[in-house]
Amino acid sequence: MVPAIRKAFNSSFTKAKYEAYLAELDNLFPGKIDFRLAETPIFCDRAFTQKMISACESIVDIIVAPDFKKLTERAIPGSVLVPGENEYSAFIAFDFGVCENERGELEPQLIEMQGFPTLFAYQVHHIEVTERYFPVPEGYSAYLNGYKKETYLQLLSEIILGDHAPENVILLEIFPHQQKTRIDFYCTQKYLGIEPVSLTDLIKEGKKLFYMKDGEKTPIKRIYNRVIFDDLQQQTQEVQDFGKLLLEELDVEWAPHPNWFYRISKYTLPFINHPYVPETKFLNEVADVPSDLENFVLKPLFSFAGQGVVIDVTPDDIKNVKDPENWILQKKVRYAEVIPTPDVPAKAEIRIFYFWKKGDPRPIATTNLARLSKGKMIGVRYNKDKEWVGGSLAFFEQ
Repeated sequence: MVPAIRKAFNSSFTKAKYEAYLAELDNLFPGKIDFRLAETPIFCDRAFTQKMISACESIVDIIVAPDFKKLTERAIPGSVLVPGENEYSAFIAFDFGVCENERGELEPQLIEMQGFPTLFAYQVHHIEVTERYFPVPEGYSAYLNGYKKETYLQLLSEIILGDHAPENVILLEIFPHQQKTRIDFYCTQKYLGIEPVSLTDLIKEGKKLFYMKDGEKTPIKRIYNRVIFDDLQQQTQEVQDFGKLLLEELDVEWAPHPNWFYRISKYTLPFINHPYVPETKFLNEVADVPSDLENFVLKPLFSFAGQGVVIDVTPDDIKNVKDPENWILQKKVRYAEVIPTPDVPAKAEIRIFYFWKKGDPRPIATTNLARLSKGKMIGVRYNKDKEWVGGSLAFFEQ
């Protein structure tokens, strides 16, 4: 994306250096990185970075508005409405595709957003190792708003721990040690001192929760939530029954509260008007089906890991939707094949992390992750047996 930097990076790249890089990343928790890592970071100039931040801030304006909860009251399915919701989402992730507009210019386009955590702790390690193995131009950083490793981890710790000791805070997942992103859970434990705990290992006594730590029943005061209810609903009935306790009144704090996963999501997109956010409508509010459906994508509001998305939309696809209020029709964006590689160019997505500390008027951008793809969609299943694809990060011109 910055031609001179890209040319210099590609010309200095060697397979041996890449393999050493992977070995160093793996060395922290051997065998726990369960996804492909790309051969290169992305380099964003100041103008492109500011375009992404402009879109994020315009969305934050909507999120901090007094009527946001009323606006999104239908976003949360009644079957997963969790009591005790607070007034803000501790974390927000904004996903941007690096796209090409009608004039052939590069611009970001928002693909998705979530009031939910992502690889917040792992990226600290990823950034450090990347800076050691690959040339990062002077004046570029993976962090935003002046954050560095120490200040970033301090903010992350303050948000996740709140006022509690690490032993009274857990990272909650369905089966944390089986997740493809478990490397992030172990990095969270390393940096913050909190343990990843399986949903099925929770002990409930009245409204209080406990877990076993070093053989001792230990109170849980705060939950760093990584449970996605859409994922939970794919589990066995026995596991789903465990999940029902999350729907009860509990004497715990959440970071973030599970309801924010739905409030800040695809559901929010139709309320946004910004040049870097594709036009989106609830399907039940589409009075006339566009004649150029090839320029749109059909997405279910409530799905896991991109399941159910229709890329090549037909009139029959629209007609066959039984619950149009739970679907969106979104203007299709054109990903740019923007990263030159030894064979074909790669497409890219950049996820901007926003953290919201209790008492602050709005969240702040902190750092990022990125993904490279050569398939029809971003994701492992579309990039099998390809190189210069997978997990990465962006360095921003400061």
